[in-house]
Amino acid sequence: MADEKSPLDTFKRAVSAATRAIAGVRELDIAFGGEAAAGKNAPLRLPQPSRDLPPGEVSLIRGAADSMALRLRHHDSKLHARRRPDSAAAQAVFDAAELARVEAIGARQMAGVAQNLTAALTNHCERSGFADMSDREKAPLADAVRMMLRERLTGAAPPAAGKAVVEAWRAMIEERGATDMSELVNALEDQAAFGKLARRLISHLELADEEEFEPDQQEQEQEDDAEQETQGDADEGEGDTTGGQPSAGEESAEGEGEEMAASAGESADSDRPDMGGDGDPGGRPEHWPDFSGDGRNEPHYKPYTAAFDEIVHAHDLCDLDELARLRRHLDQQLHYLQGTVGRLANRLQRRLMAKQQRSWDFDLEEGTIDAARLSRVVVNPSHPLSYKMERETDFRDTVVSLLIDNSGSMRGRPVTVAAMCADILARTLERCGVTVEILGFTTVAWKGGQSRERWLAEGKPLNPGRLNDLRHIVYKSADEPWRRGRRNLGLMLREGLLKENIDGEALLWAHSRLVARPEQRRIMMVISDGAPVDDSTLSVNPGNYLDRHLREVIRWIENRSPVELIAIGIGHDVNRYYKRAVTIVDAEQLGGAMMEQLASLFDDTAAGNTRRRKMH
Repeated sequence: MADEKSPLDTFKRAVSAATRAIAGVRELDIAFGGEAAAGKNAPLRLPQPSRDLPPGEVSLIRGAADSMALRLRHHDSKLHARRRPDSAAAQAVFDAAELARVEAIGARQMAGVAQNLTAALTNHCERSGFADMSDREKAPLADAVRMMLRERLTGAAPPAAGKAVVEAWRAMIEERGATDMSELVNALEDQAAFGKLARRLISHLELADEEEFEPDQQEQEQEDDAEQETQGDADEGEGDTTGGQPSAGEESAEGEGEEMAASAGESADSDRPDMGGDGDPGGRPEHWPDFSGDGRNEPHYKPYTAAFDEIVHAHDLCDLDELARLRRHLDQQLHYLQGTVGRLANRLQRRLMAKQQRSWDFDLEEGTIDAARLSRVVVNPSHPLSYKMERETDFRDTVVSLLIDNSGSMRGRPVTVAAMCADILARTLERCGVTVEILGFTTVAWKGGQSRERWLAEGKPLNPGRLNDLRHIVYKSADEPWRRGRRNLGLMLREGLLKENIDGEALLWAHSRLVARPEQRRIMMVISDGAPVDDSTLSVNPGNYLDRHLREVIRWIENRSPVELIAIGIGHDVNRYYKRAVTIVDAEQLGGAMMEQLASLFDDTAAGNTRRRKMH
């Protein structure tokens, strides 16, 4: 009986009772110490107090308990998950704002809770070393937003240990988000409205574009679809990281803040391979294969001149205002399709994230001792095969290149859907740590351009080779974050951009970019609507000139290159060109085809490993 009445047990009972009362959950299970357990019905776990109950520790435990209880009472985890942005930096700020909201509700209602929360926040600032973080490069933006919102919502100044972080960001936050911060105060009790305003603040802080957030109805549909799939397919389901009861250390806003990404723009000159000059009409980079033709009488493939070819970034082809207008037009046209493709992207993301979980090889002769084999080791320490080793995940070090046909036959619905699917796919893969670039290919002019004019001026020599000016477009480079490249995709809707398509050289260009990347696994996905066509070239060369070259390029990549090649044909059968391909009848099917093709590639990790070992 003495133990039950000890000060330590009395403190635990008092904290537990207060936590249940604040949370409004009479039967809430509360535990102290140990590691947080997973699962919806796991107990709410608080730090284990010391026997002598020092005052600082008492306040810290009470603060942690109050914060968790307020989250249980005032926080909807499913709504929060649906509205949460994509990038890590934006997520950290969004989580920090929501944490500030739920804690402010309790602090404004109960003075004791306010004191406990202040003690917990002060401890967090001291433990994180915020007092020495006066430079933005070190100071986490999410914590600055949390403390500034707390100041607005409750009137409490930031703790002394956190002032340096707040002052490092205050001027920028006030300049860009003063109005948003004021409006957030008025939405304190409404999580949905508060979330919308928090996302607007995030966009004004340039952590994400406001257009990226999907409408409420589509977000609900995506969440419902995700829940159904999780119940129906345990292999693809993901745990709800925001649902259930928070663990002892869980304060979602206490993650590391990220500084805003700097522009990763590249110059067009640095992207352009050496495609030959006037003196060498058939010039090729060293890593381009020599395609000599399938028969004795078939001419070698060559460009008549590469002097007028272009490799350009999308933003160099029109001004920023027009790009923004085209992007808005793209979003308006595909408003209803975005939800459908978004659900497919969520499915792909769950499959990829499942592969990020740790996996182990067991029964090894060396490595980390396997706890499951501990009894065997005790009985016979010399027994082999008692160790395990963590297996390296396969897809993390991966780059995906989306090469989109920008020919005139893609005009209208096909290129519009291709642009949006590429946008959503890039966003999804970026969440999973997979690098993505988006490229397009067309020609500068119809019927030959300056290349044909030069050929005419030089007396129409026989077998001139490719007789048009290539235009290869970089919509999003591999090192550019999605939020900076998404606007460029609207360029595909620009009138007059889509002309001829010379697929063989486009594949070689995209391939040259991939093989220069440091990632171990390289994947190229080609989206096209049929065979290569260029009237100027085909009018003075054999009728199968471009077609034969494309087949040779594909055969070389598939058989001799480390790049994994897949293709999607829109309305035309591309299986006659590519070993791994799918043909869709309607452009509306493109999103599902892209997701399934990539998912199957990532599922086939063993084949990818075998192939890379052969190449090396």
